[in-house]
Amino acid sequence: MGKCDQCIVREFSSLKALGKDELLQMADCKTSYVIKKGEPIFEEGESVNGIFCIKDGICKLSKFSANGKDQIVKLVKPGELLGQRSLISDEPANLSAVALEDMEVCFIPKTEIMGFFNKNNQFSMNVMKTICGDLKEADDHMVSMAQKNVKERLAETLLYLEDTFGKNQDGSLHIQLSREELAGMIGTATESCIRLLSELNKIGIIDLTGKKITILDRNKLKRMAD
Repeated sequence: MGKCDQCIVREFSSLKALGKDELLQMADCKTSYVIKKGEPIFEEGESVNGIFCIKDGICKLSKFSANGKDQIVKLVKPGELLGQRSLISDEPANLSAVALEDMEVCFIPKTEIMGFFNKNNQFSMNVMKTICGDLKEADDHMVSMAQKNVKERLAETLLYLEDTFGKNQDGSLHIQLSREELAGMIGTATESCIRLLSELNKIGIIDLTGKKITILDRNKLKRMAD
């Protein structure tokens, strides 16, 4: 599974504050897993007891709402950490994390992380900044959900999926969400989401081929999102 000091997660996350010795210590205590598409990394309400480093693959963070629907709160890509908030607040996970494709993750136990937290000021600052960043994102998302209509939110989400996770060689969005998942991200019923997608398909803004979505007219989509 490789060394912690050469890992992508270290470059992009709070862990970049850790020194050589701390990284060696971390490499000794981590456990590496392969998580298959559709499997959970952890479930809502579970005690996580550490953090997960996403080395490869993408997962969705979601919450079950009262009506039994799965509301996607965030998508997480390689280089990010999961479980920082539960670690600090000492509470069970508020969200479930489920793999959208096969993933490689490493788990670092809480005892180790808290050791770094107490000794390395820059590391604890980084973790706090990450949590603050997540809060800011959640605020922005809440305002967008409240002020934009479903079509605007769909346009915004499709652009976000392309910008954040890129495209396949055929130009289609790399991340393939089911219609239910997409509807869950924009906060609407699956039927409405399907109807809107086919509308955008008809007027040539996107192309739908099976599960694949390709953005054909970025500018129009952008105007629609704003």
